[in-house]
Amino acid sequence: MEKKQKEPKQHKNQYRAGQIAVKIMAAVLAVMMVLAVAATLIFYIIY
Repeated sequence: MEKKQKEPKQHKNQYRAGQIAVKIMAAVLAVMMVLAVAATLIFYIIY
């Protein structure tokens, strides 16, 4: 049986901030990938 350990509040807040930062970075990278694909298609059509 596992016992739940009490974590300090600061650690929990840092964990949440880290999760938010990871999600923001993932969104930025996803947008960059979409823009790269769009730019590639546009250049392919033009030339």
